[in-house]
Amino acid sequence: MTTAPLSVMVVDDEPLARSRLRRLLADCTAPAATVVAEAANAVDAMARLAHTEVDAVLLDIQMPGMDGLALAAALAQRARPPAVVFVSAHPQHALQAFEVAAVDYLTKPVRLDRLCQSLQKIERTIENRRWPEAKNVSETLLIQDRGRAERLPLAQVLCLKAELKYVTVRTAEKDYLLDASLNELEQRHAAHFLRVHRNALVARRALRALEKAPDNTDGEGEGWVVRLNGLDEALPVSRRQLAAVRDALR
Repeated sequence: MTTAPLSVMVVDDEPLARSRLRRLLADCTAPAATVVAEAANAVDAMARLAHTEVDAVLLDIQMPGMDGLALAAALAQRARPPAVVFVSAHPQHALQAFEVAAVDYLTKPVRLDRLCQSLQKIERTIENRRWPEAKNVSETLLIQDRGRAERLPLAQVLCLKAELKYVTVRTAEKDYLLDASLNELEQRHAAHFLRVHRNALVARRALRALEKAPDNTDGEGEGWVVRLNGLDEALPVSRRQLAAVRDALR
């Protein structure tokens, strides 16, 4: 991980908000961060960034003139874009924020523990950009969890199961609900996931074994299950997908 403090720009039209973020950043130690520039609006921020390179920008959304979302979109076009964390009093903008590749979204008043978590995400983002072999980890699913949005790396996902109108996203530590179509996820992330059943995709990297099922509980007469590294549950394999699963295991 990086050893030098993260260099941060704070962009907010409210001086008190910038001052509070400076104080909170000074209390974060793992990783540490240093405010190297401030701006009260997007135009000022772009002018300062023309002469100052930073690791991250803590960015308000609603500001006079160009708003934070437009500024983030402009920053994303740079050859070496800084990581962006939005800091806003309006949680309803979270989805738009992640559409412009924000690392995190903090709601005001910002808590110290959440700000430190954001710095850790920034640090991981910088490391992933630094090492080419980590590029695959940058592919993510946008998850809504308990009123907040976060990006979940595909490398953490073990399987995706269709449940009524939602998809259950299973990792080794936790399950999430995703409002999405399993077919759409299969098309978008075919390099990562393999369909094993009409209602399930599994991570190709997690495939461990194909076994004869102890009894036929699937209702389709297949009698085969697949086992994944990191998951105790065996998942049914349909007759149609059996050959594809065997090929993936070779």
